[in-house]
Parts: sequence; structure tokens; C-alpha cells
Amino acid sequence: MLIPQSEIEAAAMIRAHAEKAVPLAISGGGTRACLGNAVSGAAELRSVGLEGIVTYNPAEMVLTARAGTPLAYIESAISVHGQSLAFEPADHRGMMGTMGQPTVGGVFATNTSGPRRFTAGAARDHLLGVRFINGHGEVIKAGGRVMKNVTGLDLVKLMAGSHGTLGLLTEVTFKVLPQPKTAVTIVLSGLEDEQAVKAMAEAMALSVEVTGAAHLPETVRSRFIGGALKDGPATVLRLEGIEASVAVRADKLATALASHGPVSRLDPEQTAWLWREIRDVHPYADGTERPLWRVSVAPSEGWKLVAALRLEAGIDAFYDWQGGLVWMRMEADPEADLLRRYVKAAGGGHATLMRARPSARAGVSAFEPLSPAVALLSERVREKFDPRGIFNPGRMVKGDTK
Repeated sequence: MLIPQSEIEAAAMIRAHAEKAVPLAISGGGTRACLGNAVSGAAELRSVGLEGIVTYNPAEMVLTARAGTPLAYIESAISVHGQSLAFEPADHRGMMGTMGQPTVGGVFATNTSGPRRFTAGAARDHLLGVRFINGHGEVIKAGGRVMKNVTGLDLVKLMAGSHGTLGLLTEVTFKVLPQPKTAVTIVLSGLEDEQAVKAMAEAMALSVEVTGAAHLPETVRSRFIGGALKDGPATVLRLEGIEASVAVRADKLATALASHGPVSRLDPEQTAWLWREIRDVHPYADGTERPLWRVSVAPSEGWKLVAALRLEAGIDAFYDWQGGLVWMRMEADPEADLLRRYVKAAGGGHATLMRARPSARAGVSAFEPLSPAVALLSERVREKFDPRGIFNPGRMVKGDTK
């Protein structure tokens, strides 16, 4: 395993491998190294040796850190100033069965975003600047929302979600925002999936600023916050802000949704616990390798997708992002063709295989297959940054050796 202690050292390692066309498996702390298709025959290069906060101005709400800095360190440093990462980066170690420490670079490289994503934006929307090393071993710097290089590509946005296929991130600059003073959760009990999606849509249409909307069917409800949620399915809606405002908005929301069934509330401590477990996909942090999918579709289509699949496969699921993000565990095979056929029928979306036993993963593309036009564009972009094809070959496109 290669763990450079400086950007200069990392660049030298990459140049040496590029000269011999030896592939590199790029990762941060290794906590999501199994995400995507397997990278075989590669030396592992991790950024964990590149750590530390470079600059942080709480008044300007902008922080620059080296890519290998532990995410927990970043969150601790900004919480002292009453700030947080609004996109709620998830900790998937339990769900993926990995060890180590998630890094801030890994968060942006995988565009990892939590329950607040559908209102606050994804990780890439908070990324302002990057430094990275390309396949020539050159250090590239890009910053600002609209900065583009001579090819017309927005390098900052391009690196977010690239899964280490374009270069090794060495430094990231990003926005931080004020941490909500308090939060409560309104709980609707007993709604089936279709009714829950309608209730969440109704809540989002109200002027109450919902920042989290999830539905936990009966099969998973008891696995959240120590089983403290009432019997039956639970539809949960989060409100955040200053205490007086949250209290008024919670009353308004509870009154508006009373016709849907029993309404209860979770206090701030329970709210933090619940949404942390939703963020981290806690029900499926079960120590197994049963296939687990992350499916993104239109909010009105998620429940239909699940209902159709239940007629043909054994599945367990819950919903985030107002019903548009479905975490789905298969009881046996990944059923990739079946699932992606239903995703297409639902108007399109993305189905990503997050976890499965190695033999099951071998025959499945972890990411949604690209259209021919997009695949060609992606290949051209990769050739610009990594002409020898040494960075995570095959990670995003199964069978790609470059």
C-alpha cells in the first residue's frame, strides 16, 4: 500500500506508475474502496497521509483541507464555531463492512450526500476548489464555481463523484454553513408506501421548510433508534432552525397532516439519532453481504418500483429524499437486469450496487450503464486526465481496462 506524506511524493509515485502503465487503486481512508466495480492487479494508493486543515475562516464559511484529513476531524473543528456540512456526508462503514476513517477527499470523490441532499444540494454543490494530481503526475489547481479550463470543463464539479478515475485529490476547498440550533421530527404512523409518498409531497408543499423526508416501512421501522418508533410504518419529517421558529412550524405541519393518521414528535436528541441512522443506512449495517442497492428515481415513482419488484423478488426497502431515494436489500441475487428494467420503466434513474458478495458482483456493473454518447464523452475526458489509464481502471465502467 502506498501512502504518500506530501503532494510532491504522491506526484512522484504517480509518475513512476504512469511511465510503466501500472494501474493504481485510488482511495482515501479505504472505507468506500469496495464501492463500484473491482479494480484488479493494481497497487493501492491512499491519500490518508495528506491531512490537516490548510485554512479556515469561520466568518467567510470556507474551509480548505488536505484530502486525507479525517471527516470526523473536520466536523469537530467546524462544530466549535457552530457550523456544519449541510449536505450531511454519510458514514457507510457499517453498511459496507469496512474499517478505517472516512476522509474529506473521499466524501467529495464519491459525492456522498445524506438526507438533506434534496433541499441543501449534494456534496459537489458545496465544493469550491480542488487540487489534484493527473495521470502525468502534474499538480492541477482549480477553484471557484465557474472556473473552467481551456477544454471548457468545470474541473471542480468534474472531480466530485469521479471515484478516483481522473486523478488523486490532494486538497479540497468547500463551504460550511451554520449548524441548526435545534431540530424536531414529525412522525406519521401507519401509512403504507403510496400514502406516505403523498403525505411527504403535501408536507414539502407547505411553507414549513422540511429538511428531511423519509418513509420507514414496517419491515425496517423497528431497526431505527432502538425500536422507539411506534408500531407500524413510520413517515418522518424533519424541521430545523431556531427553537421558536421550529416550534411554530412543527405545529403547522402536524395540524396539516393530521388527516393522514396518528401524529407524534421526536425531541432534538431522538431526531439527531434517527437522521444519523437514516443517513448511514443503519438497518442494513447487518454484517452480511446480501445485495444492497441505492436507487434514485422521481419521488412519485419509488414506491411503484418497490411494489413491482416485490412481486418478483425478495426485497426489503426504505425511502429517503421524499421517496426518490430507495435503499433496497435483496434477499438473494442482485437481480440487476430486473431492477434496472423497472428503473427504466419508472422514467429513468440510477441503480448503484453498494454491496454484494464477490461472486455476485463479478457479473454485475455496480453503476448504471452509460448511454453510448455519454460513455464516449466520459472516455474522452478520462484520456485528457489519465492517458495511460492507470487510475482505478474499471471502477466506474465494468471491463474498462483504461
